[in-house]
Amino acid sequence: MLVDAHCHLGDAAFDPDRDAVLTRAREAGVGHVVVIGATLPESERAAALARARPGLSATAGVHPHEARHWSAAAAARLRDLLALPEVVALGETGLDYHYDHSPRDTQRHAFEAQLALASELRKPVVVHAREADDDVAAMLRGAATPVVLHSFSSGPSVFEAGLAIAAYFSFSGMITFKNWTMTDRLTACPPDRLLVETDGPYLAPVPHRGKRNEPAYVRAVAEAVARARGESLDTIGQRTTDNARRLFGARLATTL
Repeated sequence: MLVDAHCHLGDAAFDPDRDAVLTRAREAGVGHVVVIGATLPESERAAALARARPGLSATAGVHPHEARHWSAAAAARLRDLLALPEVVALGETGLDYHYDHSPRDTQRHAFEAQLALASELRKPVVVHAREADDDVAAMLRGAATPVVLHSFSSGPSVFEAGLAIAAYFSFSGMITFKNWTMTDRLTACPPDRLLVETDGPYLAPVPHRGKRNEPAYVRAVAEAVARARGESLDTIGQRTTDNARRLFGARLATTL
């Protein structure tokens, strides 16, 4: 069984055929999908999806793009969402200095507040990091809860900070792209901290590049991880599933 550790299954891109998407995932050997919330409305949709059927869990968080909307009211609503049994982690949160859709100081404030909330509630936190390595690395060093570095493609400072706090490294279809240059970090990742994800509907792996990404395609990611590490697909599947269950909890024993 494979676990897609990060998919925006509540995205409108899946509205026409969400049930068929999950059928294809099951046929591809995917047993569980973690449905990501990157805004409060998306988090509510993720929780509703996870509540409606086995084999799905949800996260709830405020993405750095949306950090300008962070407020006491947003924090209170996020706290309520994180209390739901189907919500297994906070996120995605983090820093994104590529687009700067929210001011950088506002991003840092929202990220810090969400790290603190995750620690208080003893929830893992799913971190988005793009072109903000120094600040992400500095803020991770103070993390007091399990961290997932999602769709990992950061530089050595974030990788080393992640290793120092025993973070989980989740790899996406990016590792199949021609311009991927970080195989050394993929192979250096501790085996008990390795995850695979799609980040669907984004970042479809080769040979599906250019299509809408979906959970079934996490198999292509796992195959690429296996090739890079010189291991079998069965080994990578079992290991990443075990890691996801350890991280997110007993709910991941349910299957599609």
